[in-house]
Formats: sequence, C-alpha cells, structure tokens
Amino acid sequence: MRRSYTKIYSRILLLAVAMLMSFSIVANSQIQKTDTTYLHLNRLKKDKNVLKNFHVNLPVIKTYGSLPAKTVVTSSPDDKLLTNVQVYPNPVTDQINLKYTISRPSNVNIKIMDVLGNEVVTLFSQHVDKGGEQKFTSSISNKMNSGFYFVRIVVGTESAIRRISIL
Repeated sequence: MRRSYTKIYSRILLLAVAMLMSFSIVANSQIQKTDTTYLHLNRLKKDKNVLKNFHVNLPVIKTYGSLPAKTVVTSSPDDKLLTNVQVYPNPVTDQINLKYTISRPSNVNIKIMDVLGNEVVTLFSQHVDKGGEQKFTSSISNKMNSGFYFVRIVVGTESAIRRISIL
C-alpha cells in the first residue's frame, strides 16, 4: 500500500515540477509578447480564491506565409465507368435483354455464372468504342438449364452482378 502511494505521489510531484519548469513564473512585471508562455500569480485577496488570481498569457500564434489549399476529391456519379445496369425480363424464358450505360470507350464482357461462381456462357466480349447507353440482346433458349444464375457485366475495372432465373 505504501509503495503504490509513494509511486503515485512521486509521479504527481515529478509532473508538477516539470510543468513549473516549462513555464516562467513572473511576479508583477510587464509581460513581453514573445513565444514564451508566462504564468503569474497575483497576491491573494481576502476571498482566498486562487483561481481568480491565476492568469495565463499564451503567445500569439504567428503564421509564416500561407499554407497550400487542400484539394478535396469527391467522387461523383460521372466518375463511375458502369452505371444503370438493367437485366430484363426476369424470369428469362428464351432471350435476355441488358441495358447499361458506360461513360467512356472500354472493353465490355458479359458472362452468365452459376450459383457457385463458375462461368457458364460468355455472351459478349468486345471493345465498345462509344460511351452512353448500350443495349444487348441474346437468345439463351438451348444454352442453359432452368435455375438461378448471375449475369456479370465487366467494363474496364468495374463490374456489376445481377441475379436472374431461367425457366
């Protein structure tokens, strides 16, 4: 018990001494405007409230030139390469229609994947030269069994996955 009290007391005392050494204590003198912080304690008045008589004068913060302005990068919908992906009709019976928008020319891959993520069929894999809304139609009547599948559209480095069911 005494050792822990002694350790705590010595740490508090060491902290107080360090704080006092980092400040200059000035009694009733003019305070110079420099980069040093001064503390001074006025004489105690009859109310004996120490906090009212304790004053801290902090130095003025000087700026040396101007800092460069921060550039905040915000993403907007125009930054995306692939948007507005629609797959219809769902459920699919004999043909599948896809509508999507790309913002600039790039490579486009459209694949149908099974539930495990295995590629079943590649419907489209070409470079599209113009941006804007694209439409794609493909017949799938004899290619696949009925069930749940995923259509994966990859444009450049972006991809979109939509779930479809084939009857």
